[in-house]
Amino acid sequence: MQKRNPGHGFSLVELLVSIAVGVLVFAALSSLFKSALDSTTLVIERAETQQNMRAAIDLMVKDISLAGAGLPSGGIQLPNGGGATLSEFACDQGGICHVPAFTYPNNNYMYGVIPGFNNGVEANAVIAAAPPPMINDSITVIYADYNFPLWEYDVTFPVPGDGGNIALAPDAAYVPAPPMITGAGGIQVGDLIMLSNSLGTAVGEVTGLGPTGIAFADADPLNMNQSNAALNNIKAISTGANTIAYRLFAVTYYVTVPPAGQTPRLMRQVNGLAPVPVADDIINLQFAFDVYNSTNSVLDPNQPNPLNAGESPNLIQKINIVVMGQSIITHGNKSQNMYLATSVSARNMAFRNRYQ
Repeated sequence: MQKRNPGHGFSLVELLVSIAVGVLVFAALSSLFKSALDSTTLVIERAETQQNMRAAIDLMVKDISLAGAGLPSGGIQLPNGGGATLSEFACDQGGICHVPAFTYPNNNYMYGVIPGFNNGVEANAVIAAAPPPMINDSITVIYADYNFPLWEYDVTFPVPGDGGNIALAPDAAYVPAPPMITGAGGIQVGDLIMLSNSLGTAVGEVTGLGPTGIAFADADPLNMNQSNAALNNIKAISTGANTIAYRLFAVTYYVTVPPAGQTPRLMRQVNGLAPVPVADDIINLQFAFDVYNSTNSVLDPNQPNPLNAGESPNLIQKINIVVMGQSIITHGNKSQNMYLATSVSARNMAFRNRYQ
């Protein structure tokens, strides 16, 4: 009789044990791989979100740091008196105003910085992803444009006493001659022009232009050209001497919620022109202001709503910015939210030495 050889093959029990051990090892490796993949996705989400927010903050810091540059000390009184109504900002040529409150504060006064507490979402749309309390701010900063040399033109009024037009002729003292106002990077319909002469300063919105002149017709989209106003319009200074012109930039940052389920977007709107997107997936935008208190000679820090607190925007010394972004890529229907904060000094605003 042949003897059985117990060293050949596996028993059923051994096979089952081997399979069980293999399954456990494979499950452990799969879990490790998934954890590594999730970690990589998380890092990518956070890096892209942070890069997106940094680009937005860099652009805002550039504009905010110039707030008040070229404006008269303390700002500009816009048309007021009998027949005047409030002028507007953050509105385009189609008559659409992109923030809920869009008129100049304190009896139509143009400051270098106009805080927009809880005024930062177009049409008061709801941003569900924003953390409670759902406060989104806007900010409007105003400064002179030194890139286009409008001051190199001699400015005259074709009809003294009528603020509807100005004539421009290149000043021979400047060599080379200034570029044409209708050239690339030049004046556009909707731009704001500041005119200063011996009788004062006024601001108008461009409603028409040619190679040698600019028109400021009434009923402009920003309601700047108010020839019927009693004071502080272009008509009031049209008989003055030595008129100098500058283009102003009134820049507003706010958040909009596009249709068709798109994510919130940070927008930049200049003068009376169409707004342009700055960054996608921005779900929260907040500002706080360090304001010099002229009553007790101290700095009031982190004021979210200085206008409501009776603080003067002329005395804003620093602007604190907080931006919250949401990751562009979603993993498992979960988005990553991140904050990015910075501060910028309004270097052209009124200075107060609180150490004297």
